[in-house]
Amino acid sequence: MKASTTYLYLLRKTPFFTGLDTEQLRWTIGHSREWEAQAGTVVADCSAADKSDDFWILLDGRWQVEHDSHTYPAGHADAGKWFSAAEASGNCRLVATEHSYVMKITRADMNEMLSRGFAFESYLKQGRGYYAKVFAAVPAEER
Repeated sequence: MKASTTYLYLLRKTPFFTGLDTEQLRWTIGHSREWEAQAGTVVADCSAADKSDDFWILLDGRWQVEHDSHTYPAGHADAGKWFSAAEASGNCRLVATEHSYVMKITRADMNEMLSRGFAFESYLKQGRGYYAKVFAAVPAEER
């Protein structure tokens, strides 16, 4: 992936961030990293060696979770518009399916954003429901 610049006026229009005010958007930009990903790029890998609980947000484009020989696609306005390997189980990968822009937010920064009242809870709840269905066949203790 190639590092990219996050523009406030574009971030404001991204579904995950539409509930934020200008100050919160600036804070987000200062505490995240945007990446440009070409189709076929592995954004995150759920293998035990790479199990990170960072958050990935799809800003533009499309991606899919690959798990147990199945694919679960999402666009930037879909339930799967964010991803964290902490929600996953078994071997899975998050792969860009077209030219995309993605944002990485560390778990610590996401927790700080939530404690500051950033309006993410409805998006996180929607995504958790989506990923619970994707990974439902795997027992919770293996996640």
